[in-house]
Amino acid sequence: MSSPGVRGNRLLRFALITIPALLVVVALALVGIGWYYSDQLLDPAQARPGYPDVSLGPTSVNGVSSVALQKAADTTNAGQWAILWSGGHVQVGEVLSDQDGRTVRRLLQGQAPPAGTPVRFSPQMWPGDPKSALGLDFQHVNVPTDLGPMPAWLTPGTTGTWAIAIHGRGGDPTETLRAIPPLHQLGLSVLSITYRNDAGAPPSPDGFFHLGDSEWQDAESAMRYASAHGARHIVLYGWSMGGAIAEQLLARSPLAGEVDAVVLDAPAVSWGKTLVLQAQNRGLPLTGLLTWDAELVSGWRAGIDFGRMELIESPPAHRPPTLLFHGSADHTVPVQASRDLAAAAGRLDWPLTYVEVPDAEHTASWNVDPKGYESHLRDFLGSRPDLTR
Repeated sequence: MSSPGVRGNRLLRFALITIPALLVVVALALVGIGWYYSDQLLDPAQARPGYPDVSLGPTSVNGVSSVALQKAADTTNAGQWAILWSGGHVQVGEVLSDQDGRTVRRLLQGQAPPAGTPVRFSPQMWPGDPKSALGLDFQHVNVPTDLGPMPAWLTPGTTGTWAIAIHGRGGDPTETLRAIPPLHQLGLSVLSITYRNDAGAPPSPDGFFHLGDSEWQDAESAMRYASAHGARHIVLYGWSMGGAIAEQLLARSPLAGEVDAVVLDAPAVSWGKTLVLQAQNRGLPLTGLLTWDAELVSGWRAGIDFGRMELIESPPAHRPPTLLFHGSADHTVPVQASRDLAAAAGRLDWPLTYVEVPDAEHTASWNVDPKGYESHLRDFLGSRPDLTR
């Protein structure tokens, strides 16, 4: 039999070998997990939407022209939606039935896709441009930036106020179409921009999204373009990551003081809370640890400073009047982050109007209540006569 001292030495040697090996395994696992989720976050190809849903073809409910879909998480989303597929789209309204793995929605416009067609739900009601979708004249323009020209749509108005409309991550200027009619009615020119890594726009030097941490420079270039073409007042209007881009422009651009008003729709005001929500959506354990891991690896790979994109902790020096929309059913960017910002607005000396739309999914506040959304928008901007004349 070995003595207690010998056994103790053996245990010590085992521990000295095993514990560092386990730490290496854990570290490698964290790097691997962080790398995977940073790819989901940063790689533009990962953000391009596909067609995850399936049409079950045209149908009718009590004589109402409808489309049937294989039931999925998004097929019962509240409000009006577009259903898109390769080469076509329709607009749908309320859910007429939802049972036996089959969702049926009222057909508002268009011809339902045949059964078996891969489709996706989109809050962006029109896949066209301001002319084809809205009947409004517009121009294709290029905004000069340090990376090269960025394509944009310019829908001219009648006043000296320009809205710089900034779509969200993986999107395109069609996201801005819902806002153009009320802005146009107020006389605003609307510059619907693209930014680095968008289709048709130059890539970022590293090929990654920076979640607003660098894209704000492209919105700043759009401000310069607007001023050079007659803009006297600027409104920033951002959806989702487009909101984060607007926020970083306010925080870091020398032109921030020239922004007269801001409209944010489901903005990413806290990437930390957003990553936690998305980890929870995937049913992942240890969401706090995984969020820290994803931020750490993403920051290392793309040089992103997540801390300065926590808006409550790092508010911009220039805080113009802001209208903030967010849907209560948002499963992409947490509504609680917008509630927290609205609650903190007083102590931040930030004139912020918060509108929460019940049952609205991500960037779908307009879709649930178009009249109410546009009324809030007109009231907010119309209360500033200098912006509408």
